[in-house]
Amino acid sequence: MQQFEGQPVSELVAIRRDKLAELRQGGADPFAVTTYGVTHHSAQILQDFENLEDSEVRIAGRLMSKRGMGKVLFCDLSDRDGKIQLFIKQDVVGEADYSVIKKYDIGDIVGAEGTVFKTKTGEVSVRAAKVTLLAKSMLPLPEKFHGLTDTDLRYRQRYLDLIVNPDVKKTFVTRSRIITAIRAFLDARGYLEVDTPMLGTIAGGAAARPFITHHNTLDMDMYLRIATELHLKRLIVGGMEKVYEMGRIFRNEGMSIKHNPEFTTIELYEAFTDYNGMMNLTEQLIASVARDVLGTMKIAYQGEEIDLTPPWRRITMTEAVKLYAGIDFDTLTTDEQALAAVKAAGLSPDAKMSRGELLNFCFEARVEEKLVQPTFILDYPVEVSPLTKKKPDAPELTERFELFITARELANAYSELNDPFDQRERFMRQMLLREKGDEEANMIDEDFLTALEYGMPPCGGLGIGIDRLVMLLTDSYSIRDVLLFPTMKPLDK
Repeated sequence: MQQFEGQPVSELVAIRRDKLAELRQGGADPFAVTTYGVTHHSAQILQDFENLEDSEVRIAGRLMSKRGMGKVLFCDLSDRDGKIQLFIKQDVVGEADYSVIKKYDIGDIVGAEGTVFKTKTGEVSVRAAKVTLLAKSMLPLPEKFHGLTDTDLRYRQRYLDLIVNPDVKKTFVTRSRIITAIRAFLDARGYLEVDTPMLGTIAGGAAARPFITHHNTLDMDMYLRIATELHLKRLIVGGMEKVYEMGRIFRNEGMSIKHNPEFTTIELYEAFTDYNGMMNLTEQLIASVARDVLGTMKIAYQGEEIDLTPPWRRITMTEAVKLYAGIDFDTLTTDEQALAAVKAAGLSPDAKMSRGELLNFCFEARVEEKLVQPTFILDYPVEVSPLTKKKPDAPELTERFELFITARELANAYSELNDPFDQRERFMRQMLLREKGDEEANMIDEDFLTALEYGMPPCGGLGIGIDRLVMLLTDSYSIRDVLLFPTMKPLDK
């Protein structure tokens, strides 16, 4: 049987149920309370004590501790902003009410009205004149000395995690502020926030395995979106020159400290610019968000100092592979030469890989782990960039970059391909890969091709993983630490 500070949890639950029954019999059912007029929160009182001293306040929150000294109780009340002490004296609240308050349990939700003052020890507190039980906690909170440390349980019962681990709540408050700052940055620059479908008849815009569902009325399979790209570019065709969408993406892939099947991204598109414009925007946006939310552009991530001050390092994939893997792809003109060089470097690629695929393979195997400080990797092979413009002077490469920080990809951007004939050829190559069993290859989107035939202006596009950005700015090790409700395997599976 589970124990709680030496006492079986079942016994503690029984005691709490008895207390609830006693309250109801006395006509004081806490679950019947519908409203409580809160006037202040803990942080406001603590920060503005000089102006609020001796003022009447009404606060509400959860009892987190209770210490009795004869006819006086000291309780810590936790609200949305933090904690504040309640000073409850028998001769102030009355003997009858005091005897009831003494029976309140840790975890109960209470409201308190009284005056702001400082105790003899100098702690800002509320001298309660009346305390009201607003909701009864029927289960005991984790004991105060060890808290909720079981990682699996923390993710499954996030509500409990938020109650007992203040730093967790701080992370999600910061997440909200990061999202607000991103929107403010883009809105101020004339971008329009839009919404595009989460369900579609094809899964396009990325190389990923989709989730498949079924629409009963239409009697057809549909896909949860793996990207917002193709719909947003339709809007560029329609004359919306700056658009963005922040929302959930769904990919039926593996789970790790960096991956969750559903996650949040922002994609934005701007007409009449290219990937150079997107690079400038990316470093300005992330640096601005760090400064506005954290007050600095120099942050710590897992013991490493990261400097987000622009400008950031820019290096081509070919240069990076030469520098870190010792393979100079500029001297390798055929697939066979590239394959031999990669094998000679001690790597084990698929023998069917093309020169461009081998370049990308080497980058992922030997370079990514070295990119700790903000680094833009430019000019990806055309084989791994089916929606990207080719470089005019090097058609085997594309005008694409990815941003790496702490050895993780944080953003991906292109000079968007707007040639409908080239785009169809790229889609056809992707479909051949699907026919060979690649479930992540792009599907042909005929309506998108039709949109391109009407004409899409030169355009730059950018995608940023919001969860990974929040991980970076909150020094969180796992993506599950920045998702309120990460995907979890049921306990009975």
